Amino acid sequence: MSMQGWMKLLGAACILWGAAGCGIWFAGHYRKRIAELEQLKQMVFLLKGQILYASAPLPEALETVGKRSGGALGSLFLETAASLAEKPGEPFNSIWKEAVLRMNDTALSKTDRQTLAALGEHLGFLDRETQERTLLLYLEQVDAELGVLREHRQERCRLYTSLGIMGGLFLAVILV
Repeated sequence: MSMQGWMKLLGAACILWGAAGCGIWFAGHYRKRIAELEQLKQMVFLLKGQILYASAPLPEALETVGKRSGGALGSLFLETAASLAEKPGEPFNSIWKEAVLRMNDTALSKTDRQTLAALGEHLGFLDRETQERTLLLYLEQVDAELGVLREHRQERCRLYTSLGIMGGLFLAVILV
């Protein structure tokens, strides 16, 4: 085989590997989103327990949950608790929204972030019963989203991987 033939073959292999890698990355991103929503659900349960049963003030409850959870979502809770301590006159809602908008290293979708940002509207200044209802409503929303994501997980992950491989094959055939 000539040098030009080897270069075409190498180019086709690079296209195929790159496209397959993109498909696998999208499938992994989908799985990571499910895992992060499950972690967020657990964190909200912990936050609810801290507020209702430990009678902890919101900054302390956020800090406790953030330390126990870790990761990007734990950092969100810790950052919010630190901002509440630094800016005592600032409303919780604005601090929470800013912290949610600054989250970059997460697989949560735009709607997931909007729902999470909306959670802060009713926390911090109302009675414990209202905070409990707000947290329970948010947990129901997360459960509904998780149900849909879990239902379609296998087919979506397979679709992303297959499309990546088939797209790579298509491009390799077209270009070579």
